[in-house]
Amino acid sequence: MFKKAYIPFFLCLTLLVSCTNGFEELNTDPNRPKEITPGVMLGQLQYQIVNSTVNASRNFTHELMQVDAPRASAGGGGLHRYIVNPGSGVWSNFYTYLNDIEDIYLIADQLNENNYKAIALIYKTWSYSILTDLYGDVPYSQATKAIEGNFKPTFDKQKDIYIQLLSNLETANTLLDPTRALTYGGDMLYNSNALSAGQNPGILKWKKFCNSLRLRLLLRISKREGEVNVKEQITAILADPAKYPIFTTNADEAIFRYPGTFPFFNPFYNARQVDWRDGNYYTRFFMDYMNQVNDPRRAAWATQVKSATENVYRGIESGYPTSLEYAVGSNSSYSDALKTLPQLGVMMTLAEVEFIKAELALKGYVTGATPQKHYESGIAASMNQWGVTLPAGFTEQPGIIFNAAATADKQLEQIMLQKYYAYYFVDYQSWFEKRRTGYPVLPRGAGIPAENNFPNRVPYPTYLQSLNPEALAGAVASMGGDDSDIKVWWDK
Repeated sequence: MFKKAYIPFFLCLTLLVSCTNGFEELNTDPNRPKEITPGVMLGQLQYQIVNSTVNASRNFTHELMQVDAPRASAGGGGLHRYIVNPGSGVWSNFYTYLNDIEDIYLIADQLNENNYKAIALIYKTWSYSILTDLYGDVPYSQATKAIEGNFKPTFDKQKDIYIQLLSNLETANTLLDPTRALTYGGDMLYNSNALSAGQNPGILKWKKFCNSLRLRLLLRISKREGEVNVKEQITAILADPAKYPIFTTNADEAIFRYPGTFPFFNPFYNARQVDWRDGNYYTRFFMDYMNQVNDPRRAAWATQVKSATENVYRGIESGYPTSLEYAVGSNSSYSDALKTLPQLGVMMTLAEVEFIKAELALKGYVTGATPQKHYESGIAASMNQWGVTLPAGFTEQPGIIFNAAATADKQLEQIMLQKYYAYYFVDYQSWFEKRRTGYPVLPRGAGIPAENNFPNRVPYPTYLQSLNPEALAGAVASMGGDDSDIKVWWDK
């Protein structure tokens, strides 16, 4: 009996051991990374973070800056009437992504991967610059420290944040090594994952983005010369393109190009027509000027509607009275081609750099060309970016031709109007620049209450009153209040 009972038991035990041999190998997903590397995290971060800014440009900036307006707006609110809801910027999303950026930097530091560290610093700087320009003082030095038990970070002053951001970019420019590939791959912005003939063209583009972004931030705080050595830093960048390369061709631009494969689709890929273009129309301010100068970007950006027997581009009022409602399909809205356009993930462009240089040349900096030349180059770069042909004589026509004999302020107004169009789908930048310069001059809609001022910032998210009340109270006191009339440090 013993032997009969033992044999089946031994056989089962043998079979059990045999079945578990190689269990881990059989149940290992070959597509799942065995360890977290910077490359594993980078591509997903690049896709997610630019989606946030593309959505912000469409849903926030375009309405506030009179690119578009809602078809109906009966409640009396709306950005087009200068009502800015607390926390309506990218606060929650960006602080989530900044945790990932910090992880990429720390892991890259442990692996002695300087290129990844530099890329992390560039993303960190780009993200924080948007956050601080939206809100003013924000958590920086103690942010992303939850793993250390700090769930209530203090708010840093914007001046201190800007000083650190500029330092980050100086460091990133030094760390970037165009003779090395990204060991773990993952770069979907510049594809700097491999060498070509011993060089990494993608890393050189990262350097150009790094220094172009630095020029943007330095110009942003130019009123604060004396508190920060703005002129010295701008002069150093312009004087040494070998050390501080910036964008010189459209191929250099920081544009996340959506591959159109799962899961990396343009964020509007599945948008219904009712959401995409039936609820918002381009404004008269935005469209009438393009009609006046026959701007070829209309075909890339806008739908046409019937007017008698003609197809035309037509806009609506912004800030209109609450009693007004526009009929569906009666005005121009977003082209359906934009929903699948690969190059919609815009972070920074050659056109912006040319308009920055146009303004700097106007201020007396040595940029290598006249304000007019940079102005015209900026227009051409934007046309090329959107895949349209610059018509012959376009920059020589009334409404476009640069008036070099005008006052400096009038020349700046011309530059900023073209920069405004070049900022199409670029996060919040046209709003930030409007606050800095006063341009473009936007008409005030008849439905905007007299007490509503053009906003200078976004109020802090209301949930901070319960999550981090002490730090929030300190920031509000430092800022002088927490409403959209309060100016940030660089704008005072």
